[in-house]
Amino acid sequence: MSIRPVSRIIDAKPTLEGAGVHLHRGFGFSEPHLADPFLLFDDFRNERPDDYRAGFPWHPHRGIETITYVLAGSVEHGDSLGNTGLLEAGDVQWMTAGSGIMHQEMPQGDTAGRMHGFQLWANLPRDLKMTDPRYQDIKSGEIPVLAEDDGTAIRVVVGDYKGVSGPVDGVAAEPNYFDISIPAGKTKRFKVDTYRRAFAYVFEGSGTFRDASEPFGVLTEKEVGGQEVVIREKVGNRSMVIFGAGDEVVATAGEEGMRFLLVSGAPIQEPVAWHGPIVMNTRDELVQAFNELRSGDFIKKSA
Repeated sequence: MSIRPVSRIIDAKPTLEGAGVHLHRGFGFSEPHLADPFLLFDDFRNERPDDYRAGFPWHPHRGIETITYVLAGSVEHGDSLGNTGLLEAGDVQWMTAGSGIMHQEMPQGDTAGRMHGFQLWANLPRDLKMTDPRYQDIKSGEIPVLAEDDGTAIRVVVGDYKGVSGPVDGVAAEPNYFDISIPAGKTKRFKVDTYRRAFAYVFEGSGTFRDASEPFGVLTEKEVGGQEVVIREKVGNRSMVIFGAGDEVVATAGEEGMRFLLVSGAPIQEPVAWHGPIVMNTRDELVQAFNELRSGDFIKKSA
């Protein structure tokens, strides 16, 4: 087995999105091939309703899939095709925007005013950019959880872990999306196929992603793609860890334990033409999409 090295650690940056939602962005926009096939990762976590209740009013998407995973509070959603729904704590929605959809997402806090969730954007390959839109809304109870003997818990949101499959299917990036909790001081190894790109996002506790035989070291780069990037031995809350090549990720939890998302997918390796919520392969395709938005021809009808 070859251990995947940590190629970069990014501290998620405070960002305003939608109608004024305060969130933290792990990556997005500046380096579209950083985590191919994934384009953007946002952590929308807040305890002040004024910082999130304005939400994400009506906006378009084309050429991508959006994955929303809610941990606290809820998110109401609706779209131009008449679909509506409510994502509650533990639920996940995988939306294939495909040829185009208009939708809105409006977060609501829990009884204590807390809101927490993640949104991940996955690119679509050229031959699926204009596929029909679809939703996969998955309730918390449908997502399997594996409890291991050492106290580690793995929630299989998407993909397969030791023969247990998550409920989302038919996704272009062939992703694995796991919510993992490791008890204090424990070391765990997770197989990740060599052809996949992979990242981890720590949101509780702290720990390391390295083999015990690796030397410690600290390297700081002031700016990479507009973000300060730090490579270091220990990571904690809101740390995005980008892995290099290999077939195994090693994670060791610190004294308070560690909870993180481990996400991997098959790279698409195609040109990216990206503006706002629309991701295509060429500039001409982007221009066409925005012309169709203005003319009212953005929403396509299936044959």
